[in-house]
Amino acid sequence: MRSISTTRGDGGETGLAGGIRVSKASLRVDALGTVDELNSALGFARAICEDEDVREVSKRIQGELFKVCSALATPPESPKPQVPITPDMVDALTAGVHRFEAIEGILADWSVSGDLATAAAFDVARTACRRAERSIVRLAESGEAIPASTLPYINRLSDLLWIIARKLERDAGVNSSLREMTGKAGNRFSRAW
Repeated sequence: MRSISTTRGDGGETGLAGGIRVSKASLRVDALGTVDELNSALGFARAICEDEDVREVSKRIQGELFKVCSALATPPESPKPQVPITPDMVDALTAGVHRFEAIEGILADWSVSGDLATAAAFDVARTACRRAERSIVRLAESGEAIPASTLPYINRLSDLLWIIARKLERDAGVNSSLREMTGKAGNRFSRAW
């Protein structure tokens, strides 16, 4: 059996798809590494979640996040074909957001995480998702090509993770409304940042 410990990365480089070697500090490696962190955070959230529907949705998304990592790890100069991130994948996330938003009693306001461990775990995954999004934007703004639909996918996923956390709180009878906690009214802003 071949060992995962090859020592090839000891000098600070890693391999991308197609055998391309780059610095481990490259923007591309940072972006795909952050998506990998997101996948692990989502895996933890799924592991402690008892809601079977949410667990199934989360596991499907984890499989898709491997595709996102693969797509990011395959620069245009790679001889390996790039895994597509399709509009249908984005549409499925959007449909999930709408499905959970339609549940009566879902919070439509700023939220304070932490009263329910499972919901907090999905909030941690959401913030990892937003960090991944920022990494991918930096990669794109540097002039590097990124697969079409990658940013919409990650953006929509953060929305879905936010609404899943609120669904879990609602189901557990937890009210995480920041405005109710502080007693302050104000303008509505993006709930998922």
